[in-house]
Amino acid sequence: MRAAVFLGPGECEVLERGLPGLQEGEVLVRVEASGVCGTDLHIYKGEFPARFPLIAGHEFAGVIEETGPGVEHLRPGDRVAINPNIPCGLCRPCERGLPHLCHNLRAIGVTMDGGFATHCVVPVHQAHKLPEGMSFAVASLSEPVACCLHGIEQADPQPGDVVLVIGAGMIGLVMLQLALLRGASAVIVSEPSEQKRKMALSLGAALAVDPQEDDLDAAVSSALGDPGADVVIECVGSEQTAQQAVSAAREGGRVLFFGVAPEGSRVPISPYEVYRKEITIKGSFTNPFTQGRALALLASGRVKVEDLITHRMPLSDLPRALELLATHQTIRTLIEPQE
Repeated sequence: MRAAVFLGPGECEVLERGLPGLQEGEVLVRVEASGVCGTDLHIYKGEFPARFPLIAGHEFAGVIEETGPGVEHLRPGDRVAINPNIPCGLCRPCERGLPHLCHNLRAIGVTMDGGFATHCVVPVHQAHKLPEGMSFAVASLSEPVACCLHGIEQADPQPGDVVLVIGAGMIGLVMLQLALLRGASAVIVSEPSEQKRKMALSLGAALAVDPQEDDLDAAVSSALGDPGADVVIECVGSEQTAQQAVSAAREGGRVLFFGVAPEGSRVPISPYEVYRKEITIKGSFTNPFTQGRALALLASGRVKVEDLITHRMPLSDLPRALELLATHQTIRTLIEPQE
């Protein structure tokens, strides 16, 4: 098989490797589409815990080519999307029904080889059969949609709420759609890229603000006739936008930190403001119990991701795909390993 291997920080080569053998309960997947995510960029730059050499790629879909011993409910030829997160099932969070917070969490494409390859071996319980007619491109993005589903449930927008989404990359544009599905009366998006602001408006945003040109709080107040949003979803992962998120919440507001900030980041927050306005601040991590629902939403067409795919590239172009992501020139790039 061919694989784009991260040999170390900033080093990526396409190499030939033998197909791994299948153990009990494993399947061999021929990878047809694999999304390039911010986590992949962090791994590539050496900013995320990973053991090199590594085949990254945790958003992918393909076809089962072979099944190992003990696999019964899937067979060769089945089209599947992969949930990369593998909990141990034994630690305290797992026993309390919080497998995504597992102390021993493993992840395909993060702590073990993933989907930037022509083939990948995965535990069968991580493979979800695709709805009839779903493309591999759409299916590959079911993982980030599943993460967003958990996030929107953490933020819990109510019918009639005003929602502010900070950042209109892939995640922010999915959050916009999910907030509207939950009955938000208006979703406002803050995003410096004109292309992404236009995309947000096409997906139903009531207002798309350029935070580099306009005061975000003033723009929200002007649009609503009232300061603040009921729900603020931060999808960037910077100290500046995290601070903006808290200040943009109105009385009784809820703030979700979804963007992945560097581990050492610190944000000054006024305890008095949190106390006086009764602001709730929550986090969201991965996709517990949401992969199947994400596939169902995508199949229904109520969450749309096709137009968020701005680039498609072969394995050999993975470094270029990561550069486009680092310079904010893409919404989502797909690697197509069979090309």
